Amino acid sequence: MKSITSRDNPLYKELRHLATSSQARRKAERTLLDGVHLCEAYLQHGGVPQLCVVAESCLAHHEVDPLLARCAASGTQTICLPDVLYNALSQVEHGVGLMFIIATPNPALPKSVDQSSVVLDNLQDPGNLGSILRSAAAAGIKNIFCSSGTVFSWSPKVMRSGMGAHFLLNIYENVHLEELLKDVRIPVLATSSHAAETIYQVDLNQPVVWLFGHEGQGVAPELMDLATHNVTIPQRGEIESLNVAASAAICFFEQVRQSL
Repeated sequence: MKSITSRDNPLYKELRHLATSSQARRKAERTLLDGVHLCEAYLQHGGVPQLCVVAESCLAHHEVDPLLARCAASGTQTICLPDVLYNALSQVEHGVGLMFIIATPNPALPKSVDQSSVVLDNLQDPGNLGSILRSAAAAGIKNIFCSSGTVFSWSPKVMRSGMGAHFLLNIYENVHLEELLKDVRIPVLATSSHAAETIYQVDLNQPVVWLFGHEGQGVAPELMDLATHNVTIPQRGEIESLNVAASAAICFFEQVRQSL
């Protein structure tokens, strides 16, 4: 285990850049898993980090120790930082000081979309994206297609909100959604408060593509035109609309209910 104590250390400067810059993470195709839960989930699903970073005060922590041992067994380099340097990297308050640096997956687009999937058009909020990923994974949906305008799926905030869901999904970034949807041969469903058909009336006991959009503007009109069904979620309260992550969860689990 290597100890770094200076802010001027080149590796520490590189880590600081990754921790604070989305552009740097995208360019380097690397990201940070911050906290024991995410690191444990990554190892559980077969991932091997490029680098393990631990805060000095957590070296003997009962949750950290076995993860450090697994990193050592896999040949992963571990560096130890004084708490003040570690805290400058971490966005988690009062967390356990463990962090992995991993390569962000970049899978090739499938030749066809024939299983239930989620298409996201310009979704902006990291918390919403993470929640949608978590709900999709819990509902057994595997494929997530994100437009170039959607927040980076592998940002630390999205990762924390996803709670390990990323490692159960195929996440495709910077997808030309219009081209993708033109070739889809299964139903494409978009939610709309103006639709006549509810999600409880449409047949969801089959693979479908769920289409969700920007929190304020919704799905782009050219993509809405490619939806085979516009569906609504019935509401009783006088509220304008549901949060997009809540809407997605309701849709996914209505599909689960119909398949049971």
